[in-house]
Amino acid sequence: MALRLRPALIVACVAIARTYSQHQKLAGFDRKFFSTTRIRAAMSSQGIPTVDVASVEIEVLGKRVSVAGISAMPESVVSAAVESIPFQRWLKTITGPAGILSLSDERGTRCSLQGITIQSVDMFGKRVGFVKFKADIVDEKTGAKLPGVVFGRGGAVAVLMLLECAGEKHVVLTEQARVPVGRVILELPAGMLDDDAGDFVGTAAREIEEETGIHIKTSDLIDLTALLDKETGQKMFPSPGGSDEEITLLLYRGHINPEALSALQGQEQGLVEHGELIKVHVAPYRKLWRYTADAKALAAIAIYEMATKEGILPELSSL
Repeated sequence: MALRLRPALIVACVAIARTYSQHQKLAGFDRKFFSTTRIRAAMSSQGIPTVDVASVEIEVLGKRVSVAGISAMPESVVSAAVESIPFQRWLKTITGPAGILSLSDERGTRCSLQGITIQSVDMFGKRVGFVKFKADIVDEKTGAKLPGVVFGRGGAVAVLMLLECAGEKHVVLTEQARVPVGRVILELPAGMLDDDAGDFVGTAAREIEEETGIHIKTSDLIDLTALLDKETGQKMFPSPGGSDEEITLLLYRGHINPEALSALQGQEQGLVEHGELIKVHVAPYRKLWRYTADAKALAAIAIYEMATKEGILPELSSL
């Protein structure tokens, strides 16, 4: 079936194209964006209904970049998303020394940020928790667009807790129902950072107590991800193709008697008001790699085993 366009719609499209062309001529190398006011005016003049799209501008490496919300998203929500910790952390990374907007031709593809669309915002009380957005990033050499959908959730911390009992190492895990994967998962105790202060160790200690009931000293925690090369960012990225989440992996080692170890098994912990329904499990460390599909646990095992092999971890007795 042939597609038929109303004459008024064709005229409006031509007006929009002219607006875009004028922007391109003025911008030169730096691509500019449609003026929503001019587009709405062009469509309104032809009697075509318009939908308001809220937008704000931010400066990125000396260039003005438009950040727009989806249809009917209030400007206040767009602004809150831009000011949120996940978005600001992502912006800092992408424009930093190793960010893809800062890479030279010698180090990788030279890219430019053309615009950003905020698709959804999830609030944690009065603050922004998660932000989903699409970044239009173009390879300047080929003109190709990079996949740019981002689930912004910010930083997190997880702890590999090893407890030695009767000559054998055991690991503390939490059992939680995870809606996104639709199943119950055995995981390392973990939690999100509540602010941008970067208190990974303090957050880890709190999460361990909330999820397992065990109180530990922050001085007993060792940062495993800090053992990685600096060029890695010294974080673990569980899903870099779709999320900005970066995880600090910590190690805790201690001794425990058989009675206390048995008492841990099956304990119910977590903050019910935060939707945390957690059951504690204790398993032999030597079997951990087969007990869990948790990426945090598997990554922690890899770093811990290699660090132990290379002899760069302090002895347990010296902690």
